[in-house]
Amino acid sequence: MRSLVRYVRNWAILPLLLACALLTPLAWADGPPPPAPERPPGERVPALARTWPVGTRPAVLRGWEPPASVYAAGHRGVDLAAPPGAPVRAVAAGRVSYAGRVAGRGVVAVRLAGTSLRTTYEPVRAEVEKGAEVRAGEVVGTVETTGSHCPGTCVHWGLLDGTTYLNPLELLPPWLLNRGPSRLLPVLGVPVPSG
Repeated sequence: MRSLVRYVRNWAILPLLLACALLTPLAWADGPPPPAPERPPGERVPALARTWPVGTRPAVLRGWEPPASVYAAGHRGVDLAAPPGAPVRAVAAGRVSYAGRVAGRGVVAVRLAGTSLRTTYEPVRAEVEKGAEVRAGEVVGTVETTGSHCPGTCVHWGLLDGTTYLNPLELLPPWLLNRGPSRLLPVLGVPVPSG
């Protein structure tokens, strides 16, 4: 009798086990990511930055290479030359949305004040905590020697609007992007004023 009860109990649970076996893969499967919010044509990233993340005008080792689709190859940011231990600064005012490790690399993310934009810096040893308010130019961490995908050490600087990656160099106003000070050149053919 005891074996008959066990036999019936096992058969009673069989439809439930079968349903779980069939539906579990569907529950685990990630559907396609939500569509990226469309930026209106001609709308630019506001030039909010007040400083470079590292140095004064660091060399750009690898530029922005937008991917053709969400999962396509590309470079979702820029790599800036920086020596190990160099300070990494917030380019604009905001609140730290993440400070920790991702896949073995130190990452700091800052949501820029008054916008939906978020900047990321890696590999960085964080010197701020999640939730901290930061000012433009404030040190958020230092360049780590490990975790860089550059031949030497560098900082990968990213910019996101929701889930859409943007070119972080667009945050820099022209006076930070230009390579040198303005120079006045002589105007030929104009008489020198007599004095």
